[in-house]
Amino acid sequence: MRLQHATWPEVEAYLQRATGIIVPIGSTEQHGPNGLVGTDAICPEAIAWALGERHGVLVGPTQAIGMAQHHLAFPGSLTLRPSTLIAVLRDTIVSLARHGFTHVFFLNGHGGNIATVNAAFAEVQAERSLEGRSGELELALFNWFAGRRGRELAESLYGDAEGSHATASEVSLSWFARPEAVKQVPMSPRVAPTGSAQCDADEFRRRFPDGRMGSDPSLASVEHGARFLEAGVEDAWEAYRAFIGQP
Repeated sequence: MRLQHATWPEVEAYLQRATGIIVPIGSTEQHGPNGLVGTDAICPEAIAWALGERHGVLVGPTQAIGMAQHHLAFPGSLTLRPSTLIAVLRDTIVSLARHGFTHVFFLNGHGGNIATVNAAFAEVQAERSLEGRSGELELALFNWFAGRRGRELAESLYGDAEGSHATASEVSLSWFARPEAVKQVPMSPRVAPTGSAQCDADEFRRRFPDGRMGSDPSLASVEHGARFLEAGVEDAWEAYRAFIGQP
């Protein structure tokens, strides 16, 4: 069940039986020569939608623009400032809590979001404490790319060529979700250089000229993407059930 495809009476009825919601969050940024700019939002969204269909959990709209300042030297990349993303997440969480949601589970596709999402959680909880608000509100962040099954699958398929950005696993999953957008592009060098992304946008492009970090996404395939979807669904469902206290 997707929030944006439901009516308000349907959401009200859902809240009579469950108070948890999954919110996909990602980024809009370059993903190398063959990766889609929307990869980091497409991947968690695909997993979340599958969870909603299979398990009846409500899925919120995807927060598709995140923290991506270091990618701004590549056309098409968009970013929010940390303060802006914190404000967006805070208002999203407070809106959901206002309706009676008690467990908000952010399913993340972008490593650069992690610190800011956790800061947003801290802001929300601090505000509630300082204002003396009562009532349960639990917040969680789960990174689909860090799930055990997904990591094991990437290791078995790609080994060290998986890398850390514009990876074959995320490109595969995004292609499975959007097969009409598959791109076949030669990579040179085959495996990209490694290094730190802690820099400004121009320095990032100097370090990683085609946007990849230690990866060879020419290994990606739609068939692999189907397998990553299944692994991601199992990992995320396991984490979500633990979060809401469901055995």
